[in-house]
Amino acid sequence: MHARQTSAVPLEDLTVTTYRIPTDTPDESDGTFVWNATTLVLVHARGGGMTGIGYTYANTATAELIRDSLAGVARGMDALSIPSIWAKLVEAVRNVGRTGIASMAISAIDSAIWDLKSKLFDTPLVSLLGASRAAAPVYGSGGVTSYNADQLCAQLAGWVADGIPRVKMKIGRDAAADVERVAAARAAIGDAELFVDANGAYERKQAIAQAERFAEYDVTWFEEPVYHRDLDGLRLVREHAPPGVEISVGEYGYAPSTFESIVRAGAVDVLQADASRCEGITGLLVVDGLCEATMTPLSTHCAPSLHAHVACAAKRVRHLEYFHDHARIEQMFFDGALTPRDGALHPDLTRPGLGLELKEADAKRFET
Repeated sequence: MHARQTSAVPLEDLTVTTYRIPTDTPDESDGTFVWNATTLVLVHARGGGMTGIGYTYANTATAELIRDSLAGVARGMDALSIPSIWAKLVEAVRNVGRTGIASMAISAIDSAIWDLKSKLFDTPLVSLLGASRAAAPVYGSGGVTSYNADQLCAQLAGWVADGIPRVKMKIGRDAAADVERVAAARAAIGDAELFVDANGAYERKQAIAQAERFAEYDVTWFEEPVYHRDLDGLRLVREHAPPGVEISVGEYGYAPSTFESIVRAGAVDVLQADASRCEGITGLLVVDGLCEATMTPLSTHCAPSLHAHVACAAKRVRHLEYFHDHARIEQMFFDGALTPRDGALHPDLTRPGLGLELKEADAKRFET
């Protein structure tokens, strides 16, 4: 067993690799976007004879920013003093803009250093952070708009059969067809909770009308009913949605101020945050502190194996998104990638850090 660290550990090196993984069905879509591949940006952080990994689902420009600028900022700093590194990284992106690509670059670095620190202390990340719960409840997420009814129902019903009591589907391409797809999904999943995600496809009044229709099929979660930056519109939908239909947004939050604005506007019932976008594990803990202070429930977005440990440590987390595309990639790329058991992700307490190790031979063929 590795000796536990008690003194400073210089961050000796920080490297980045990108991978492009095709989707498992062609031209997948949601309410506002079509894609045929996902790019994984993977960071290795080395120090004290150990290596930590972190990642984000972003663009190759994210890797370029890390390689050309941010790696040099972090290199040589104490890997045990993560808040100091985080602050320096935030300072370093001032002139390129903090949000978007810069925040995702910081996210991958921050997560890698948390993984490294946990390995240096030979402990799971959740134990280093301090657990609030033993496991993070999940919801199965997918149901893209490019699926036909049979594909949609098979995927959602499959999760329910596997013991996941809540599932989410994409909507937003065609309002009338959306109601039909929701009805089909409800018939397929029985009494399980049903969530929908419009990815900002609807106008304000249209979203309210759709919420009323979806409520007839016991939809309990309506994500991004309107454009995610339309906080007045989100508040309007939230105020007029039927009882029992919760409004959620936050996956495109990058800096703490964005989440504060969402909560202050009264735009959500449940706030979302993504550690692969919101400046890493450190950033997600900042959002959790905001949620604790305002009594706002929190749900983590995508990247399930990245979120399992921090979701179990965060005070206000309600559940974790088990997103099909990311879960598929994480199973392909990492030893230790988690799968749900009894409707939850259980961090592996026998493995230090995030519990993940790259399957280098399997990942190599996707490298860009």
